[in-house]
Amino acid sequence: MNLALFDLDHTLIPFDSGMAWTQFLVGRGVLPAQAEETYLGYCRQYVAGTLDIHAMHFASVAPLASVPRVRLAQWANEFERALRPRVPAAMRALVQRHLAAGELCALVTATTRFIAEPCARLFGIAHVVATEAATADGHPDGALTGAIDGLPCFREHKVTRVQQWLAQQMPGGADGLAAFEHSWFYSDSASDLPLLGAVSNPVAVRPDTRLRQHALQAGWPIIDTA
Repeated sequence: MNLALFDLDHTLIPFDSGMAWTQFLVGRGVLPAQAEETYLGYCRQYVAGTLDIHAMHFASVAPLASVPRVRLAQWANEFERALRPRVPAAMRALVQRHLAAGELCALVTATTRFIAEPCARLFGIAHVVATEAATADGHPDGALTGAIDGLPCFREHKVTRVQQWLAQQMPGGADGLAAFEHSWFYSDSASDLPLLGAVSNPVAVRPDTRLRQHALQAGWPIIDTA
């Protein structure tokens, strides 16, 4: 079996899922209108390489602390339906080719799990490696606190989180990524260079300037038209 990993924002989808989620909640009166500008400020920090992901996560998740998880799940389903028309057919076809080949596929994203999972369903991806939201009682369905549970799935931690996930998928196997003859990771961002460098087939998708330069120098494939 081979392995195919996919970043989410600006890779499988040509926009930021966190911003889309923020706009979705603002549209329902759950968040104030200024929440969009607050989130945009974090996006600017991300581009500048100065993002504190814990602060971004808290700003996005803490306002939902009092929302019952059943309601949050309902919103996630509505969010999925709202995003369906915005999914590029070319990227859906790319994922389907990997799935049809029998490869183990996963969405690997810094996005919070309850935002990432509806997006993964749009592509038929069963596995999600994402930033986990901490809960007050430690139970997955408990009240959200705004903190991150464990390591964020971000930058160099993406490699660690993927290795942890693979250890769960292959009990007794200690090789992780090295166990696969062929492995792919698709990403748009230089922040993902640690994981891109850990797979056998890194692919840059509409890459930012730094990743494009690195991909050209390393001879990695570049997808610009998805």
